[in-house]
Amino acid sequence: MITLTERAQQAISRFIKGAESPVQGLRISVTGGGCSGMQYGLALEESPNKDDTIIEVDGLKLFVDPHSAPMLNGVTVDFLDSMEGSGFKFENPNATASCGCGNSFTA
Repeated sequence: MITLTERAQQAISRFIKGAESPVQGLRISVTGGGCSGMQYGLALEESPNKDDTIIEVDGLKLFVDPHSAPMLNGVTVDFLDSMEGSGFKFENPNATASCGCGNSFTA
C-alpha cells in the first residue's frame, strides 16, 4: 500500500526516537486543503485508532484512517534533505495534479 524509501525510514525513526512521549507509529493522512484541494498530514501517534489500517515497514508502524487509505494506495514517501530545506516528498499515482510544493494534490 505505502512504500517508504530508506531515507524516509531513517527520518521517521529519528523523529520517533526524539519524541517527548512514547510513540507507536506515524499517522499518514489525507485531508481537504492545500493549494490543490487535498493535502498530506503526518503526525507521531501514541497508538492507532480502532479503525486504522496498520502498515509495518521494516519495524516502523504507519497508521492510516479509512478515508485516507484509498488515496494513499501506491504512494511512495521519501525524505529530502538539502540546502533548500528538508521534508517528506510524496509520489502519488492517484493524484491527477499536484502543486509546486508537492504537499497537496488533486485526486
